[in-house]
Amino acid sequence: MDLDLRKLRYFAALAEHLHFGRAAESLYIAQPVLSRQIRALEQELGCTLLERTTRSVQLTPSGAQLYEEARGLFTTIDSAVRRVREVDRGVERLVVGFASGLRVSTALRAFAESRPEVEVELFQLKWWERELPLRDGRADVGYLRRPFDGTGLRTVTVATEPKVACLPVAHRLAGSPAADRPLLEADLVGEPAIGAQVRRTASIEEKFELVASGHGIAVVPRGVAQVYSRPDLIYRQVMDAEPVEICVAVPENRRERRVREFAQLAAAVLREAWGEPERRDITRV
Repeated sequence: MDLDLRKLRYFAALAEHLHFGRAAESLYIAQPVLSRQIRALEQELGCTLLERTTRSVQLTPSGAQLYEEARGLFTTIDSAVRRVREVDRGVERLVVGFASGLRVSTALRAFAESRPEVEVELFQLKWWERELPLRDGRADVGYLRRPFDGTGLRTVTVATEPKVACLPVAHRLAGSPAADRPLLEADLVGEPAIGAQVRRTASIEEKFELVASGHGIAVVPRGVAQVYSRPDLIYRQVMDAEPVEICVAVPENRRERRVREFAQLAAAVLREAWGEPERRDITRV
């Protein structure tokens, strides 16, 4: 079955608004047209996407799954269309994604010297998305921390980074005599931890605000703590915690010269910036 993208976009608008009138208005079509298209989509898929009453519209589990899939699909399609149009205009553009607290500027400067004709754009990777922008085309190259799903990606580890515990200043582990000895993972057992389960879309700033207000502690890479340093928080290295790997990553299906050259250059430059020995042949990126 060939899925009609127009019907899928109509459905996505309805799933966003959960109101036929407002969705039709956003699409600049008549409401009866939208209703017919949604019914046709349900018939083609063979499942009910919406629960309709006289007062409300709600997504069924199948509808919620389709909406999630559709958003990723549209992002991928839009990114592909952008790249095609750039080729048609003779534009070479590179989108470099980077995680919070990681500095990619040394690699950008080196690349600008060797390929000044390439337009470089930066894209900050959200902590809850990790490698997803590499998969859907929003970023061409990623400079990010593990853990992430490396399936379909070519990666090179350029450095490791210790983990630190983010603590309120009044926490029992923040000051003397506790601070006079190394902090170990065993010291954190039983402490309420603020992690990805708090809110999927919570920012790092929100996470640290929750820590400062006494809702729990957070264990983060040292680079993140350095960027978000604040007087009401104490950061202590967890001495026996497994360090975080920092990687350069590109999708396996991206073979453009600019993507390949930047990834190779970035792996070498960033490894040198971290003072790390070479671990593998960077030409395999």
